[in-house]
Amino acid sequence: MACQRSRLGGTVRGRAYARRMELVLIPGFWLDGSSWSEVAPDLQAAGHTVTAVTLPGLTVDADRSGITLRDHIDAVVAIVDSFTAASRGPIVLVGHSGGGTVAHAVADARPDAVARIVYADSGPSPDGASINDSLPVVDGEVPLPDWSVFDDGSLVDMTDDIRAMFRARAIPLPARVASDPLELSDPRRFDVPVTLITCEFPRDQMLQMMAEGHPYFAELARVKQYDIVDLPTGHWPQFTKPKELAAAILAAVR
Repeated sequence: MACQRSRLGGTVRGRAYARRMELVLIPGFWLDGSSWSEVAPDLQAAGHTVTAVTLPGLTVDADRSGITLRDHIDAVVAIVDSFTAASRGPIVLVGHSGGGTVAHAVADARPDAVARIVYADSGPSPDGASINDSLPVVDGEVPLPDWSVFDDGSLVDMTDDIRAMFRARAIPLPARVASDPLELSDPRRFDVPVTLITCEFPRDQMLQMMAEGHPYFAELARVKQYDIVDLPTGHWPQFTKPKELAAAILAAVR
């Protein structure tokens, strides 16, 4: 049965929703939920509920030896399930960097529960891909590498103060989170609308690469409804342009 769009919201695959969203913020590598601290207040001020996730193994004293990519995915699936059971929602996943891969896998596991995914300088990875298996592993963990490992585009607007802050708060990543192959199985994940906030590459360049069949964008090209939004900065917009990132997220969920 069709559902009419209301003045205070819209529809999610035939279900009406109010303006308030359940925003689940998933951090990228080396970061915990506090990494969203300069973004979350603007989202909350707009009337949304914010859950900033700290993924398994991303606390200072955690045992990271046995934690897998699936553990990270399952942790967010559990949050989605708890919101669904409590009739909270609609649920929007916001994933930064490697957190975007987690968000995509959660949409694969719960395609009917996720209203939208917002990727912050990230995107959906295909089945069988790892997030980044080339990062240096030390004693079963991936510590934040030297800045020389990152390309110049990633480090735009990363001042000395921001770099020092990031390094001071960085938590080693469980190695298998970076190297495990992603397992996807439900094609309904492509029904979940997507907004990709691109920081390092201009939107027009990304569209051109998609048109040329670049394998990096193969999964995104299969999504039925997507938007690409420019936010020119480096790879960590939650630190370099938090206000602008919050505004882009709010525009996406409107």
